[in-house]
Amino acid sequence: MKITAAVARSAQSDFTIEELELEEPRDNEVLVKIVGVGICHSDISARDGQIPTELPVVLGHEGAGIVERVGAAVTRVKPGDHVVISFATCGDCAPCHNDQKNYCEAFPSLNMLGIRLDGSKAINKGDEIISSHFFGQSSFANYALTYESNVVKVRSDAPLEILGPLGCGIQTGAGTFMRAFKCEAGSAVAVAGGGAVGLSGVLGAVVQGCHPIIVIEPHSERRKLALELGATHTIDPVAVDDLSTAIREIATNGVKYVLDTTSIQSVLDGLFPALAAGGKLGIVGIPKDPAMKAEFSILSFLLGGYTVKGICEGDADPQEFIPFMVDLYMDGKFPYDKMCKIYDLADINEAVAANSDGSCVKAILRF
Repeated sequence: MKITAAVARSAQSDFTIEELELEEPRDNEVLVKIVGVGICHSDISARDGQIPTELPVVLGHEGAGIVERVGAAVTRVKPGDHVVISFATCGDCAPCHNDQKNYCEAFPSLNMLGIRLDGSKAINKGDEIISSHFFGQSSFANYALTYESNVVKVRSDAPLEILGPLGCGIQTGAGTFMRAFKCEAGSAVAVAGGGAVGLSGVLGAVVQGCHPIIVIEPHSERRKLALELGATHTIDPVAVDDLSTAIREIATNGVKYVLDTTSIQSVLDGLFPALAAGGKLGIVGIPKDPAMKAEFSILSFLLGGYTVKGICEGDADPQEFIPFMVDLYMDGKFPYDKMCKIYDLADINEAVAANSDGSCVKAILRF
């Protein structure tokens, strides 16, 4: 079938809007008519070579839409269902069987390479083959092929065009405090980075009843938004001489849980000494240099009993967590829409630029 999609053809270059051909769904696949899709840092990382996705490719991995058709073996959803699309999993490996689907052994192959597990691709333009199935969806298009494993049915009265980001970025930030850390009420927490993932972490910390909630972010408008979303304090890292001291002026005994979305060594150097005894530091940011290695003091580990934890997708199960976030939003307890701005597909490059310069926190493409 013919689709309209944004295509990434070369690193650091604009997306182009093109008419392409999409295959029909296989037995375990679902064809979704996309209503809205978030733009995530991972999409840009894939375009620019930080994620090993072969170009040209249709990216997009925060899609939401309506099921159009399903493969013969699909039982989880049916045509007409409203769905959010999250990451793909194999369902057969040990992590998948142990409720750790976000650490699926096939995660890189299913989500990052732009191919199916058998190596095939589902999109073409005449004789040219286009990489597909990015994060099991490639949803920068008006139609996307997904797997049964990564579509999540949601309530039909929720605003579908803004639900897509719940499938990745917002799930990652909120899930870090609500699922990976399971923060106790009253826990002191800090968030480094006031982008969509970091501010989603603020929303998750608010739901958990954390206090104080400290956001470290150089962009003044994002610090202001953090306070609107429930942060109790903000720090401009450029304006302080020592980040850890600034954090401890707010949380005298240190912070128990820290979410870092930056993967910047100088930021990590300021966060680590701000941990309370037994504190946990969660790292979710994709570094600009894929070979980057973080450094921490071994003696501090021993004396402080610290944990540094890599976190993928908030350690959340999308089938449970996404409907939960939708319910929170509909109840007025999870106002993530305050950080969203909607663009038409034709304006994707304007949206990417707005995300990059900080004028927009979470851009959503509308179909």
